[in-house]
Amino acid sequence: MSKKPELRGRAARLARLLPSGPSQAARTPFVLLVVLLLGGGLITLLILNSSLNEGSFQLSELKKETTELTDQEQELQRDVDAYAAPDALQRRARELGMVPGGDPAFLNPDGTVRGVPGAAEQSALQTDPRPQEVASPAPSVSIPVSAPPPAPQASPAPAATPAVPSEAPPTPTLSAKPGPTTSGR
Repeated sequence: MSKKPELRGRAARLARLLPSGPSQAARTPFVLLVVLLLGGGLITLLILNSSLNEGSFQLSELKKETTELTDQEQELQRDVDAYAAPDALQRRARELGMVPGGDPAFLNPDGTVRGVPGAAEQSALQTDPRPQEVASPAPSVSIPVSAPPPAPQASPAPAATPAVPSEAPPTPTLSAKPGPTTSGR
């Protein structure tokens, strides 16, 4: 019927390199290769899916643990805030036998005293500051406190030193080199 046209030149040389008849390659190795590739891909997807699920479980456990730790941190912060409140500090100081101090005095860099220091109130020293029942956020340890020593009696200072009050003890000069002192600031 129809014959193949004869090829000439370059096309003829290329045609000799290619097989001319129907392909005789075995189909079994090709089918096995395709099945192995598909099976390997499915197994890889299964392993990947399993590892992602495991990571998801770990992530949810870590989120739960983070939430618990955050709640614990907030609870501890509330405890710290309760202990740092001024009324709690005052109550704890009274439990330890402390009394409010008097007026403060400050030292200037040149060694002069600014302000008049005051002693603690005698009535506060003589009364028992501990109430019968103290409500505190946590149990406290009792420390025996001895009675505070009596306030020292200061001798009157000569009138020639107006910059230092008569109740204040003499203060050392803080400057390294001697220089003129100024008072009245």
